[in-house]
Amino acid sequence: MPLFTHAPRSLCFLRLSAIGDVCHAVAAIQAVQRHWPQTQITWVVGKVEAQLLAGLEGVELVVFDKKAGLAGMRHVWQQLKGRRFDALVHMQLALRASLLTVGIGARHRVGFHRHRAKEGQWLFTNKRIPDTQSCHVLDSFFAFTQYLGVPVTPPQWQLPLSEDDHAFANAQLGDKPTVVISPAASKDERNWLPERYAEFADYVVGKGYQVALCGSPAEREKTLAARIIADANVPLVNLVGQTSLKQLAAVLACADAVLAPDSGPAHMATTQGTPVLGLYGHSNPKRTGPYNNLADVVSVYETFAEQQHGKPVEQLAWSTRVKGDHVMAAIDTQQVIDAFETMMATQ
Repeated sequence: MPLFTHAPRSLCFLRLSAIGDVCHAVAAIQAVQRHWPQTQITWVVGKVEAQLLAGLEGVELVVFDKKAGLAGMRHVWQQLKGRRFDALVHMQLALRASLLTVGIGARHRVGFHRHRAKEGQWLFTNKRIPDTQSCHVLDSFFAFTQYLGVPVTPPQWQLPLSEDDHAFANAQLGDKPTVVISPAASKDERNWLPERYAEFADYVVGKGYQVALCGSPAEREKTLAARIIADANVPLVNLVGQTSLKQLAAVLACADAVLAPDSGPAHMATTQGTPVLGLYGHSNPKRTGPYNNLADVVSVYETFAEQQHGKPVEQLAWSTRVKGDHVMAAIDTQQVIDAFETMMATQ
């Protein structure tokens, strides 16, 4: 039995981070909007993530600055003071996110099934979704909306990108066939090797593409890009640190394909309908891979997970990770080239 048999007046979603997970949440929230267009939607989201979502149609964004600590929580609570939602949909497991829900008024407080509710999330909810089986994060978010009463449909995304964002991307890439490499994950151990990114770039340029590098202004990402450029035998377009999040999404939309490890840009590209070749070693691609290209992932996760945990992947916990700086080196360049050719042959 769904929580609502008719459209609720108002819903508050809480998913603060990270960029990839927020992209998954967009699909779930927009599914709610299509099914219940009259329902008022509020979304409590992180400060960085809000830069991508600003202007999301029909959604009130309430921004939480985690760096502000308790003051940041009080700021959110003040904005929502006196309001009571029909349901608070709590889609984040971190204790900090759960503490943030304390000051948000709601009749129903919906969280993960207790089997998956890490960091005591179940203590902060009075309703729990029955789902314990879905592996991919996006599917688990759709389990929330299904519990509310929204039929599950194939994910769709409409990110709020402006004409200026698209004009920026066109100015950087022109009308040339383009492969974008987004080389940096959130932790350096999850990155592929710079020289192998360069070998891949050499290959695809030889196939008639231009290659653009993208990423954040973080020094470690700029350094990684510089190493790739130094190792490549062909010129590369370097956009690392040169884009806003919305401009980056527009660049990814212009690309013919994207190569990336487990990272936000991989999922941003999925929202734009761009094929993504994901490189995975530390996390399960069936859980966090690019949703529309799970069959195209190059993964060594399964091998290392079994080595490190002594069980087949199917017997491990939902979010089990692999550790080690050596893991991504197990992916060789030819594997990636072969996967790229297979993926592009189906486009």
